[in-house]
Amino acid sequence: MPDPNSPPPAAFRSAVRSLASVRPRPELVVRSLEAPPRLAPFSWATSVEADIGHRGDGTDDLDEPDTSGRLILLHDPDGQERWEGTFRLVCFVQARLEPGQLGDDMLPRIGWSWLTDALEHAGAGFTALGGTVTQTSSVRFGGLSGGGGPGEEPPREDDVELRASWSPTESDGDLARHAVAFASLVSTAAGLPPVGAVPLSRSPG
Repeated sequence: MPDPNSPPPAAFRSAVRSLASVRPRPELVVRSLEAPPRLAPFSWATSVEADIGHRGDGTDDLDEPDTSGRLILLHDPDGQERWEGTFRLVCFVQARLEPGQLGDDMLPRIGWSWLTDALEHAGAGFTALGGTVTQTSSVRFGGLSGGGGPGEEPPREDDVELRASWSPTESDGDLARHAVAFASLVSTAAGLPPVGAVPLSRSPG
């Protein structure tokens, strides 16, 4: 284990700078996170959240965003066999499903394609990619329901969760393309239109 008082290695600092330098589209809110301990000698984390009504001016309440994601960078200078390298990126994305989507047999494959397409379109090199796509359903009762009086159905939330990890293959340590891919993944999961496109539901003002 590295000395906790020693500075992180230059390769890790460079990788963090490249990830943090990416500024995603204004509908997404980026926040720093405390990285989970003990996963690797060095780690760094960030979160990206999106909300259907997000204005992009930092004034929105995203306590319960429609879509949220976390990206964690792990670094072990000695490398780990399963990583096939010295760096590992871990991501978790949770998105709200539309009514009727829960139970769709194609949803896991579609959710996984959000990640692989994002990595490909960003030009992010990777190896040892693996993960899971899970559909979940939650029903709130009692004081946590936020509604649902006598005779009413309690509120229900259906979600899709994607957990994945991969090892970047960029030889220069510049991981900016992976941050771009992660932001694109969150945008797709949130149902945001491509950058520059106008949603069909929006009428000219």
